[in-house]
Amino acid sequence: MAEELVALANAEGGEIWLGVDDAGVARGLSRSYEEDVMNISRTACIPPIRPVYEALTVNGLPIARISVPKGPDRPYYTSRNRYYIRVGSTKRIASCEELVRLFQASGLFHYDLVELGTAVREQLNFSELADYFRQYEVSFERESEDEKTRLLRASDILGPAGHPTVGGLLMFGISPERSLPQAGVHFAHFAGHELSAELRDKKEFGGSLPRQVDNAMSEIKANLPLASTIEGARRKNATFYPDKVFRELLVNACVHRNYSIIGSQIRVLLFPDRCEFISPGRLPNTVSIEKLAVGTSYARNPLLVRFMENLGYMDKLGRGLPMVVREAGKLGQTVHFEESGEEFRVTLSF
Repeated sequence: MAEELVALANAEGGEIWLGVDDAGVARGLSRSYEEDVMNISRTACIPPIRPVYEALTVNGLPIARISVPKGPDRPYYTSRNRYYIRVGSTKRIASCEELVRLFQASGLFHYDLVELGTAVREQLNFSELADYFRQYEVSFERESEDEKTRLLRASDILGPAGHPTVGGLLMFGISPERSLPQAGVHFAHFAGHELSAELRDKKEFGGSLPRQVDNAMSEIKANLPLASTIEGARRKNATFYPDKVFRELLVNACVHRNYSIIGSQIRVLLFPDRCEFISPGRLPNTVSIEKLAVGTSYARNPLLVRFMENLGYMDKLGRGLPMVVREAGKLGQTVHFEESGEEFRVTLSF
């Protein structure tokens, strides 16, 4: 029971039915198990889980439904120190990669601060680093090698062993996708309303995170449909979303995605009636879809947030998504947030 409770709490929650066989037929219970379930959830699950136990009757037979919410204190583990996750209709012990994601969601671990032993400092763009430090009145290019190393380590661009961190490479790497193949933005423009429609344009953007954002933004603007109305014999451009809406959604996808998920890049899909921004990774523990529109702010990648804020791409006040919702409302349109599996999708309707 503890394993099942932990697996569900580490996922999206779910239900456990007692007194019902695998075919869904009620078989009944010999007694109430509410006290047993509550004791297990408090003593055999760490942190304690708070399920809801409901005693029901079907065809005169007593059964029970145990509702397990999505855990706000993930990751959960059993008193035997085992972390379980739910995969389809089964549970299993979490892999190393899955544990990383669970700890990231809890805020106990930040992947962008991980030092990449396979990367070297020569992969960093020292011209961009000089531009970055210049805003703090530091002549980076004139410093000694020892001082450069000290500055890079103090800024978390290099780790203790002298290798670039994930965040350092993403922000200042020449081609970070060589060491981080999951980094990058895929853009696709479809002629119709479905993925099976004719493809009008397709691009892939790599390089540093600011370069990804700038290049992807330019491509979005070049492909956006021009809203217009006809007045008499003249065509008049109608009000459309300002650039800051698309830029916010693009920056949000790049900065807050889960970079520990290998083999999955950010996707921007443009259709005649909408634009979808899809980033790998579920929402963190403390964030829900309902909270996004009112400005809940959480930094999955605090190093990326710090650099992108310093470079003027964003702020940490949580004002971005509420602004997007307001701009959509002015046009009588909607913004749809959706969490599905290991992806988060924002759909902006036209």
